Amino acid sequence: MAEPLTVLVAARDEEASIARTVASLRERFPDAEVIVADDGSHDATAERAEEAGAIVLRLRRLGKGQALSAAERAAPPGRLLLCDADLEGELGPLLDGGADLAVAAFSEGADGGFGIAKAIARLVVRARAGLVVREPLSGQRRVSAGARAAAFPLAPGFGCEVRMTIDVARHGLRIEEIDLPLHHRSTGRDLHGFLHRGRQLLDTLLAAGPLRVNYRGRRLPIVGWAVALRRSPAVAAVTAIGLVDDIWSGPERGFQAHLRTGRTTGVVKLLGIPLVGFLATRRLSGALLVGLTANALNQLDTRPGRALKAYIGAALLLEAPVGSAVLLLPYDLREMAMLGDSGANGLGALLGLKSVERFTGRGRIAAIGVLGGLTLLGERISLGSLIERTPVLSHLDRLGGA
Repeated sequence: MAEPLTVLVAARDEEASIARTVASLRERFPDAEVIVADDGSHDATAERAEEAGAIVLRLRRLGKGQALSAAERAAPPGRLLLCDADLEGELGPLLDGGADLAVAAFSEGADGGFGIAKAIARLVVRARAGLVVREPLSGQRRVSAGARAAAFPLAPGFGCEVRMTIDVARHGLRIEEIDLPLHHRSTGRDLHGFLHRGRQLLDTLLAAGPLRVNYRGRRLPIVGWAVALRRSPAVAAVTAIGLVDDIWSGPERGFQAHLRTGRTTGVVKLLGIPLVGFLATRRLSGALLVGLTANALNQLDTRPGRALKAYIGAALLLEAPVGSAVLLLPYDLREMAMLGDSGANGLGALLGLKSVERFTGRGRIAAIGVLGGLTLLGERISLGSLIERTPVLSHLDRLGGA
């Protein structure tokens, strides 16, 4: 017996085409639910989709990957059929065969550009999954229950299809591309088209890198490694240690849990970050300040923008650079990217090094005492919950958030 089928459509400002697309899907797949994720449309996309018989999720603008992930969470168990909102053509053949992921292949040049984004996406899939594909960016896909578990939640933005292919392939599941005579509105060789494909390329590259699921269940690219660019070797080394934790960390949280478990990436950070601080400053106080500030900022990185706001406030007092933090803050607040341990540890280490420069012996001792107290407090209770219970801190914490 075939698994139940649900059709997912991500749509933004598609009132001219969405009703036709939904009606065609409902006629072709009468037993399937059609769920349209309205990605912050400014027109009547949601209304037209509902009139055509779809279930509509009205979302603030999240981007394609997160919109489809929201629709997937609302879908019942079983197979999924993903479809673009402006598609014309027959998708039925995607349901045939035994592949876990069936992808519709368009003709070459169907995107209207020069094929650069598609060519790079092919290289990314081959490098990350060892798989040669023709249509890494195609949004028309049939996803089995097994592939659904492997791929969702999707990477954000226009990188979602590339990362889906990588995840399904790396789980050892079968992928098949099927030539279909499909048509959809392509972006031209004008400014709008080039901007769209540039965004698609950037999203693809970010989606191919380290990702993590945040507290809302959204899967985001970790971009905190950018903190290391044009910084001191010490900050770069601490950022690299944090990136190791981002990629290979387990479920352990807090010093005690890591020490009880033994060989974890948390133990690497516990030993490695203070060592970097000592080598950079040749002082025990430097080792303690770098280790404690890195840990303090990492403890705060549990909600969008929280760690970056704390860093910017402390950096202004210590005269530390704020450029990277200011650039990353909007993306972190809008949940388009995540700072991760790499960014939080790197920025924290930068504050620790600046503290060594700015403070005298007594000042360093006082700073170590305060940071040590915060670390002990964080082992007993969540610093995040303390912030949320304190009115002034709670207001600052929510400022600028989605």
